[in-house]
This record gives sequence, structure tokens and C-alpha cells, in this order.
Amino acid sequence: MSWWHALIIVVAGVWAGTINAVVGSGTLVTFPVLVALGYPPFTATTSNAVGLAPGTISGAYGYRAELAGYWPQVVRFAIASFFGAIGGTVLLLTLPRNAFEAIVPVLVGLAVVLVIVQPKVAKWVQGRRAANGREHKPGPLLFGLLFVIGIYGGYFTAAQGVMMMAVMGMLLSEPLQRLNGVKNALSAVINVVAGVIYACVAPVSWPVIGLLALGSTIGGQLGAKIGRKLPPAVLRGVIVVIGLAAVVQLVLK
Repeated sequence: MSWWHALIIVVAGVWAGTINAVVGSGTLVTFPVLVALGYPPFTATTSNAVGLAPGTISGAYGYRAELAGYWPQVVRFAIASFFGAIGGTVLLLTLPRNAFEAIVPVLVGLAVVLVIVQPKVAKWVQGRRAANGREHKPGPLLFGLLFVIGIYGGYFTAAQGVMMMAVMGMLLSEPLQRLNGVKNALSAVINVVAGVIYACVAPVSWPVIGLLALGSTIGGQLGAKIGRKLPPAVLRGVIVVIGLAAVVQLVLK
């Protein structure tokens, strides 16, 4: 590997780590870069999952203030993400790659629409709960959706953060910044689970993993600093823009 190849991968890792901490979809940066540098798509996918895992942990740590007192609930959500990620890695290792990718743009597009309508839907849901005298607690629907997103994330991590923000924004009454912290923590769980499995049983490039890990760890801290300062409306706008860019890139890929 030449020095400029290594530099490109590190820079891509920083960029991806930053985007992942703010919104998600960092894979849409690093995966095309690795393929363009000559790595086979499967190896690029597995190496990317392992290499970006430290960045998701870094981003989650950067949001630790927003998650103060909420960690017990995060752990419950993480159980669904954990088992979903295992299912996703099994799919990647056993199914033809195009068996799942055909629906990926549709899923990301749907998530973007949900993020756009989330404030009105969340207000309606909370109003219904208040009218029925119910306490606003996470229900089976949220855990089920997080499990499905975990499957998607374990298979192909791009835009999983957009999907998480969409469903949590509608089904939880927490502030958007706290939800972003939860998203980072759950993404870390999914990426670490997928990364460990791929590192053990799938072809990976360890030099690429090391460079991506370095870059994404730095990017995770940068993204947390940027994301935490964004007002809710701006953060939602960033999510929508990056989500739409993800749809376009996935369709044209």
C-alpha cells in the first residue's frame, strides 16, 4: 500500500467518523473509496465494518453528557441491536449481495420521509398516549424496529443512523440530541458485533482496518462536538440532506 493510499483511507475514515457521529451514513464515504482503490467489494464491506467500529464508540463517548441517567434504557435498546446485528452478519455471509441491496434505497428513502414528518407524528402519538392516560414508555414496536435496523446495520451499515433517528423520534419523547446519542451508542453495538464476526470468519484487510480505525476515532470526536451544538431543527435538516444524498448514491451505485 502506497503512502497516498494510506492517507486517502485515513481522511475517508475521519470524514466517515464525523458523519456517523452527527447523523450516520459514513459507510457511503469509505466503501466507495475502498472499492476505487482496488479492494474487492466484499472485503471492502467487511474491512469497513471493522474499521469504523472504533469511530462509533468514539462518537458515543462524545455524547455521554446527553445520555447521563439514560444508560439503563440504552442497554435495553442495545439488546435488540445486538441480536439484529448478528442476524445481519449471517445474511451477508450466506446470501448473494444483491439479494438485499435492491431494497436498501427504498428503506433509506422511507427513513428520510419519517424524519421529515417525525415532529407531527411524535406529537400525535404523545397526544394519544396522554388522552389514554398512558405513561410514554418504549414498547414492543420500537424494540422490533431496532432489531430490524440491527439486521440491516449488520448487513450493510450505510444510513442505519438515519433509520434509527426516524423510528426513535416518532416513538420516544426524548430530546433530539439525546436520541442522537442513543443512535451513536446503538450504532457502536452493531458495528462492534459485525466487526468482531467479520474479523474472525470473513476476508478482511488489516492495514485498511487500522487506518480506518485511526481516522474514524478522530472523526467520532469531531462529529460529537459538531452535532451537539446543532439546534434540533438544523440537526433534523442535516439528517434529511445526508439521507437524500445516501439514497441518490445507492441508486446510482
